[in-house]
Amino acid sequence: MKAVVALGGNALVKPGQKGTSEEQFSTTMETVKSIIKMIKNGWDVVITHGNGPQVGSILLQQEVAKSVAPSMPLDICVAQSQGQIGYMIQQCMLNVLKKEGIDKEVASIVTQVLVDKNDPAFENPTKPVGPIYKYDEAILRLKEGYRMSRQKGGWRIVVPSPDPISIIEGATIKKLIEEGIIVIAVGGGGIPVIEENGMLMGKEAVIDKDLASERLATEIGAHVLLILTDVDAVYLNYGSKNQKKLGKVSLKEIEEYYYDGQFPLGSMGPKILAAIRFLRNGGKKAIICSIEDAWDALQEKAGTLIYESNK
Repeated sequence: MKAVVALGGNALVKPGQKGTSEEQFSTTMETVKSIIKMIKNGWDVVITHGNGPQVGSILLQQEVAKSVAPSMPLDICVAQSQGQIGYMIQQCMLNVLKKEGIDKEVASIVTQVLVDKNDPAFENPTKPVGPIYKYDEAILRLKEGYRMSRQKGGWRIVVPSPDPISIIEGATIKKLIEEGIIVIAVGGGGIPVIEENGMLMGKEAVIDKDLASERLATEIGAHVLLILTDVDAVYLNYGSKNQKKLGKVSLKEIEEYYYDGQFPLGSMGPKILAAIRFLRNGGKKAIICSIEDAWDALQEKAGTLIYESNK
């Protein structure tokens, strides 16, 4: 059985942490231990992950050092974060595998994701990235051609968030997983690329990690899309007095809730949309749960389980 395991931001950096390497390694080790049960029980796993705190730090470091070192565009910063996070997950996974006596290889793939150069998102940037600027600094960024958005404490650059079309390295990842190799891929939603005259070209944009994970899961023929986040399940009317936890739910039901506006775009919305697309494209089961509940959710004892029809 093949599964794509999409890790949320709290998989590497917990709320309140500074994001030091020691903190990230410690948190990553906890995350890996929750996935190892799947591997011990015969699952072939591809791990995807977010990169918000890490790519934010890279962009801030560039801002501070711009007088002594050339700044890199966002697509290269995403690639840098893929290497950084992939290394941490890879090392932690190898160490836990060794401790458990499991003979498995682990590989991180720097992953590009194809997007449409005419995607409307390029005309309407909405995704905040990088440091918070004061007004005078924001004016300079505007003059450099960046779009800016007012945020708490100042101004931030906003970039497009186009829809993923396909995973450039998808066939390679499929070969690796079929060889029994644990793969880490599509970090931070992947590096956005467009096609110009038959050639690939990077774009300064951010692809949603869960939507990119669905594309990968579909392309490699995964049976399960397991989205791990910082809440234990999906809720209706989340945060209100009458919030309701969803256990098992059919595709038809979750679509009705989604199009009724139950899931905000900035939080649960993309996860639900990824689950809907996965099932519509032939997937068997989508699960949304906390990192700690990953194995129990696979056993249908925790989280929210979404099927093509109720079972």
